[in-house]
Amino acid sequence: MLTKAEIQRIRSLQEKKSRELNRLFVVEGAKVISELIKSKYPIAEIYATKNWNLSKATLVSEEEMLKISHLPTPSEVLALCPVVHHELKPETLNQGLTLALDTVQDPGNVGALLRIADWYAIDRVILSKDCADLFSPKVIDSSKGSFARVKTYSLDLESLLAEASVPILGCDLRGDDIHTLAYTPNAILVIGSEGKGISPNLRSKITRFITIPKYGSAESLNAAIAGAIVCDVLKNTKLK
Repeated sequence: MLTKAEIQRIRSLQEKKSRELNRLFVVEGAKVISELIKSKYPIAEIYATKNWNLSKATLVSEEEMLKISHLPTPSEVLALCPVVHHELKPETLNQGLTLALDTVQDPGNVGALLRIADWYAIDRVILSKDCADLFSPKVIDSSKGSFARVKTYSLDLESLLAEASVPILGCDLRGDDIHTLAYTPNAILVIGSEGKGISPNLRSKITRFITIPKYGSAESLNAAIAGAIVCDVLKNTKLK
């Protein structure tokens, strides 16, 4: 049986301040947690109802799971994983493809972009300091386990881009047609915020602005959808 303090501690991890203080974040869902265990991803604690393999978990009742879950419909298992912030050597940016998210504040979009990076084997994802928090429940949930496979960093984009020597591509409605881009195996792709695009302080760092041609009347594309299309073009240009 969980104490009130334990329930409060787990519930408090919905907030970034508490996640940083406790150095823990929440993962929910049998499929994702099974994958984490199989891949030996670091897990601090597991809580599960009687329907889960109890040899690796603390048994809780369905009522207790309802109290600690961050989901509208709780899963049978919840894990606490350690928050780890990785360092990135600037020269690493010059190797392979980097997806840089500038002020993407919707956690669903950030999670989806992690899945896209996972799908296309993008070498790394960098979140600017004012993006949605990588370890928030909504980002973790919407990434569907990709958070554990993609190399992800939360860093100051402006200083990093200033040191890069590879092409820096910025998604912008007034950019060049993405399909005219030559094969670019080493590059940084910058996706700006959902409402304002790329921040003014980063625009001077962009080597080339690119866009996805529009044929209809929609005002814009969701950040994750745009990211998927551009990643597909970057990965498949060499096949033409």
